[in-house]
Amino acid sequence: MSRVVVLDYGSGNLRSAERALARVGADVTVTDDLAAARSADGLVVPGVGAYAACMAGIEALGAGAVVRERVIAGRPVLGICVGMQVLYELGDEHGVRTEGIGVLPGEVRRLAAPILPHMGWNTVRPPAGSVLFAGLDADTRFYFVHSYAAKADPSAGDTVGEHGEPFAAAVERGALTATQFHPEKSGDAGAHLLANWLRTLA
Repeated sequence: MSRVVVLDYGSGNLRSAERALARVGADVTVTDDLAAARSADGLVVPGVGAYAACMAGIEALGAGAVVRERVIAGRPVLGICVGMQVLYELGDEHGVRTEGIGVLPGEVRRLAAPILPHMGWNTVRPPAGSVLFAGLDADTRFYFVHSYAAKADPSAGDTVGEHGEPFAAAVERGALTATQFHPEKSGDAGAHLLANWLRTLA
């Protein structure tokens, strides 16, 4: 059974992420213990709310360095929602520009869409050969709640979502994985995706 740590830095869907991961067979701990975050088979970085507030919590804990260490070492990290956004170099929100953890190139900006937030169920376009979306139909819907997102880079294998404009709905860069949507709120589809991620930890 893979050991997964859900990082508790004061922001995020901690308990729903814990339950969703346990449902698909992970040995899950929710903790702010950085030693546990370093040693786990998989580290989940959750996040809800504002980019700057999430980064403040991460930096106060000193967790950014742990995420960077894991990515450099090729050890699995999964970011969810704002936990995905903070993996980028920069967030530009409400006119405030905040440095992120910086393991993904680019910045997070407000979506150019007539209605925000983008809230509800939507399909995505994963790349051919995606591990995260393996076994899921093209019309599978996932649950989103966000007004900001990073630009998708299909050449790097990003999964593309669309709300007013294309955006990065998920990334798979070796051991670094992230979703802008909430797999823990996406029912059976989200469970399937989390099970796919868990298999990469073995």
